[in-house]
Amino acid sequence: MFSVGDKVVYPMYGAGIIESIEEKEILGETQKYYVMHMPIGDMKVMVPTKNVENIGLREVIDRNTVKLVLEWIRTKEVDDSANWNRRYRTNMDKMKSGDIYEVADVVKSLMFREEEKGLSTGERKMLDNAKQILISELALASDLKEEQAIELLEGIVPTKNEAEK
Repeated sequence: MFSVGDKVVYPMYGAGIIESIEEKEILGETQKYYVMHMPIGDMKVMVPTKNVENIGLREVIDRNTVKLVLEWIRTKEVDDSANWNRRYRTNMDKMKSGDIYEVADVVKSLMFREEEKGLSTGERKMLDNAKQILISELALASDLKEEQAIELLEGIVPTKNEAEK
């Protein structure tokens, strides 16, 4: 169980801070909810406490893991062999997993593809969403502002030309 003030990641939404734990009646059912503030995008999200495991809510990574993720992004090879439909489904599954490495993989592979061939509207939207999720966690884990986390990420993902050197 999480507490007020905990930094957590909600897969497909990003990282936030639990502001309160409240009991609410919704559709005739009274439940406890984590009320999260998502700093990037400035929104509030309510997560039923009993669904935490099913949803995949987890703690934000620590600073050490931030370094490992950034190094992994810098060195991971990009597999760009699948067709659009298969690639989209695979990337969506990775994002739903909530695993920071999987989300980072989606960001890196789509950034490479964007540079090489361009992205469809669906993949462009997916890249924007994946970046927002990754940046939100990097920012909270490293106590950075959104702009600093964006610069950190964009400085770490090599272009295809840089990766081939």
